[in-house]
Amino acid sequence: MVFFRKEDTIAGTNKAAAETDDFTTLKQALDRAALPPAAAKIAAIELERLKKTDPSQPEYAISHGYLTFLADLPWAKATDDNLDLKRAQTVLDTEHFGLGPVKERVLEFLAVQNLRNQRKFDLLVVDDERIARTNLAYLLAKEGYRVEAAANGLEAMELLNKRRFDLVLTDLKMDKMDGNQLLEAAKQLNPDIQVIMITGYATVGSAVEALRKGAAHYLPKPVDIAELRSVVRQLLDRKKQLQINRGPVLCFTGPPGTGKTSIGRGIAEALGRRFVRISLAGLRDEAELRGHRRTYVGAMPGRIMTEIRRVGVNNPVLMLDEIDKIGQDFQGDASSVLLELLDPEQNNRFVDHYLDAPFDLSAAIFITTANVIERIPGPLRDRLERIDFSGYTEMDKLTIAQRYLLPRQLAAAGLNPQTIAFQDAALLKIIREHTREAGLRGLEREIAAVCRKLARLCVMDPAGGATPSVDEPMVANLLGPGKFVHETRRAEGRVGVVPGLVWTEAGGELMFVEAGIMAGGQQLTLTGSMGQVLQESAQTALSYVRGQAAAFGIPADFFARSDIHIHLPSGAIAKDGPSAGLTIAVALISLLTQRPARPDVAMTGELTLSGRIMPIAGLREKIMAAQREGIRKVIVPKANAADLQRLEPELVEGLEVFLADDVAAVVAQALAEPGAPHSSI
Repeated sequence: MVFFRKEDTIAGTNKAAAETDDFTTLKQALDRAALPPAAAKIAAIELERLKKTDPSQPEYAISHGYLTFLADLPWAKATDDNLDLKRAQTVLDTEHFGLGPVKERVLEFLAVQNLRNQRKFDLLVVDDERIARTNLAYLLAKEGYRVEAAANGLEAMELLNKRRFDLVLTDLKMDKMDGNQLLEAAKQLNPDIQVIMITGYATVGSAVEALRKGAAHYLPKPVDIAELRSVVRQLLDRKKQLQINRGPVLCFTGPPGTGKTSIGRGIAEALGRRFVRISLAGLRDEAELRGHRRTYVGAMPGRIMTEIRRVGVNNPVLMLDEIDKIGQDFQGDASSVLLELLDPEQNNRFVDHYLDAPFDLSAAIFITTANVIERIPGPLRDRLERIDFSGYTEMDKLTIAQRYLLPRQLAAAGLNPQTIAFQDAALLKIIREHTREAGLRGLEREIAAVCRKLARLCVMDPAGGATPSVDEPMVANLLGPGKFVHETRRAEGRVGVVPGLVWTEAGGELMFVEAGIMAGGQQLTLTGSMGQVLQESAQTALSYVRGQAAAFGIPADFFARSDIHIHLPSGAIAKDGPSAGLTIAVALISLLTQRPARPDVAMTGELTLSGRIMPIAGLREKIMAAQREGIRKVIVPKANAADLQRLEPELVEGLEVFLADDVAAVVAQALAEPGAPHSSI
């Protein structure tokens, strides 16, 4: 005989009741989630399986977690856009100083969104019954649509040939051209047009035939007014969403610390949308984006759907950061997932492996960031519109430091921003001698270091530590000697050493090209971690100098019994690119003619074998590097004259720019006469 304790019976009853309540709560959550048909079908199957599964089994927890994830996703939740362009401009100007071209492009992007959102839709009603046609046109016009009417298919095609319509509502049975014929002709004319078939002869076969030919919906006569309004609104809302989000995917490119992420956050704030940032640096496994299949133990959704669940809306501003640093290995190509994710024609049915049901991401705004856009795979790069974030000038950095960085770092150090002031000269000393960057991160770190040291002085000496004004000597005392020395600010030039302007991921830089000659047997030595393109530029420059030796007063046989060595300092840093050929050629001419290079003249440009000076990229960054390093004259290819005109006037203020298309003219500008004071390498 088996005896049961009363306590066991009560505990079992309570457990069963708790399980029933949990199941009911989960079912109600799924009902509230407004799942689309595909997801609802999967949820129904999983619910039935969960109901039959023992809660002590691992499968119960897996199914329960999956259904909870389904219920938590914002299938139909979205934020309303704030498309006030003046407010957007105020937000961007308040939070970001400078970046004029970037802000202008962002505001253009928002203006297009605004106009697309406000555009009225054009509808065409086609019916051979005048009363039915008139009533439908009147009803739809009251809904705010622009409506035209046609008595048959031929009249409808005349109208379709004259203008574009967003939606056609047509009767199936008509003389001269019936609804199916009109559907086929309209689709050939405009594949994006939506067509609703309306007929009093509704059968399963006719409905299937119409849908197979591309009809968006099928309604029987007499038409249910409420259903008609709902169907038209759904189709046009869907079309509006596709139009709004069919615009370009913006790709912010530029050096670190130039405000790419913060501008993306500003766009979200201006629109009133949630902001999501996903860093893709080092991403190798595509499952991190698309999720794992639920057949795996410990399967999880991908980062895209996880973030969508976290923010609780299906239309956030989704920033994919460091897209140029995605890896690729045997676990799949993560960049291929982005091809689907960033395509408006595909992302309306994005399938996460864990979710296993299509989720509509077409309402989200995707923004990507990269330091070097050339590293992005070609097919993916074609989907992106590049917006360049150039570095900041000294005056920009000074203003940003006073307005944003200083108050933030003083507050972080526990100091009162109202009682401590930094002189402009002190900030310029930090900018010039303790940082060398296109962005602002290093500057903020140095300002933070000064603020921490001031805080320490205040604590150790409350009476004398509080300094109302920070000047240059105090900065030198707190931070020590400057980290960077401007080599160009010396009195004499050197033979065979020419300043060249280069572009790097961190912005523009000044780099010296050094050339040396020694006894030997026609050997060209290239050092300094030169890439293949740069090595070819050096070989081309040497061949050009040998071919034009007489024109520059160089012995024709200078290479017969000599070796030439071309070196770029900082050999641990890899260098490549098509913009150093001119600098190398001038360095060789300086060496072979013993004419010292002027230390305050820098140049950039690629040289062909025939002596043509080719245009270069990154002119703005290179001009800024010249300003920062104290260069007085910059030589750039004449083919870059249009790029020069686009630069802000303050960027070239105090800087002489010489447009060159001839090497002899460059030599005259960059090299001193023989016998001028110089030092030899």
